[in-house]
Amino acid sequence: MQLETILQGIAGERLNYNSRPITQITFDSRSVEKGSLFVAQVGVHTDGHNYIDKAVAAGASAVVCEHLPENTVPQVCYIVVNDSDEALGIAASNFYNNPSHKLALVGITGTNGKTTTVTLLHEMFRLAGHKTGLLSTIVNKIDDKEVATTHTTPDAVEINRLLAEMVNEGCTHCFMEVSSHAIIQKRIAGLHFTGAIFSNITHDHLDFHKTMAAYIAAKKAFFDALPSTAWALTNRDDRNGMVMVQNTKAHTYTYSLHTAADFNCKVVESTFAGTLLTLNGKEVWTRLVGQFNAYNSTAIYAAARLCGTSETEALRLISALHPAPGRFQHVDRQGITAIVDYAHTPDALENVLRTINEVQQSHQRLIVVVGCGGDRDPLKRPIMAHIAAQHSDRVILTSDNPRTEDPEVILDNMETGLSNEEKFKTLRITDRRQAIKSACMMAHKDDIILVAGKGHETYQEVNGVRHHFDDVEELNTQLESINNNLEQ
Repeated sequence: MQLETILQGIAGERLNYNSRPITQITFDSRSVEKGSLFVAQVGVHTDGHNYIDKAVAAGASAVVCEHLPENTVPQVCYIVVNDSDEALGIAASNFYNNPSHKLALVGITGTNGKTTTVTLLHEMFRLAGHKTGLLSTIVNKIDDKEVATTHTTPDAVEINRLLAEMVNEGCTHCFMEVSSHAIIQKRIAGLHFTGAIFSNITHDHLDFHKTMAAYIAAKKAFFDALPSTAWALTNRDDRNGMVMVQNTKAHTYTYSLHTAADFNCKVVESTFAGTLLTLNGKEVWTRLVGQFNAYNSTAIYAAARLCGTSETEALRLISALHPAPGRFQHVDRQGITAIVDYAHTPDALENVLRTINEVQQSHQRLIVVVGCGGDRDPLKRPIMAHIAAQHSDRVILTSDNPRTEDPEVILDNMETGLSNEEKFKTLRITDRRQAIKSACMMAHKDDIILVAGKGHETYQEVNGVRHHFDDVEELNTQLESINNNLEQ
């Protein structure tokens, strides 16, 4: 594509400018090839401006940067912009022929519920006969083809490449998680959103944002940037729900379980098998469990309606949906109900535990296995330990993804949140496999085990290395082992 076309919508001073063919856009100097446009970004750990010379030597014919290097090359075009991150998003969108304008792109942001909502919207619209794309923490999908991911939101170039492939494959919709990191880092710059959803906001990612005010502002920026042609759907029950949309140009809609809204929901009955809801006065049975999933279901229903699905069809499709992997996922063996959930924030953990408590019968004990990730916000660790002890009969504190931290230090942090009484019912088993095994051996018939924190993840990250580890597999193995021992 010609450089002139790629730079449409990007303001900046130009040195040695003349339009020329560009073979690719990259922000990684190691991937530069002849004819590349290299975008120098100021990152958290490194500054791309330090690699401009390397990119030029590798064949870059144009460079976008925030300040010129000391030595410029006459054959190379330099475009000096105020914000390289934003420029990368716009350039990537132009390079792939603005694919977000060619399908209905719906983004969701919030602390909890993002993955469940986008995954089920993707499933729902495929059940309705649409070819649909998905961008989530678990997996990216182009209709039914999976593309693995390691970030909540991929970089701007990858997003547009995937969207372009979706368009080429005939997708009419794409449902996308939008993280606060992606908003701040302008990874969604240049994208055209048909709709946006706000789920909720609670304590999380303060290692990155530092304050709740900054975290809230990051989420709000997503809605501030929406065009007047878009719709914005917000959770009216969240204290920041209306804050999110107070400056948006988009047409605003609300959903709620407790107050008057455009889309209202009531929980009629809840079991471990599912929940009976009324959505805007119409009853529907869903396999999703608990009040937090009632919010997710309402958001899904509302988004489907705002995307043009009829009321009858939306209700029918919701009743056919299955929970996302690692979200209140059941492993039922030997009369024991084991649940795996991704809950890794205080609010998410409390929501899952309250849901279990609502369904739990008086003779059933609840055993919770929980840890906290390393190199992440340490302030939530004692809170999560306290919440786990508050809502259960036994707690086992264990390792999550310690990353580069000492797991013993993480558990020390968690223990500071426990009262003396709570410590009496708490065990500390650092090895996660042993912790799950102990929970299974501790459980009696009809008891409930919750293994929280990792959900869909199939690895455990220790000192920068990912080792295979799957909570669902471990529960199946340990419960099967108990059964074999009983039979012998």
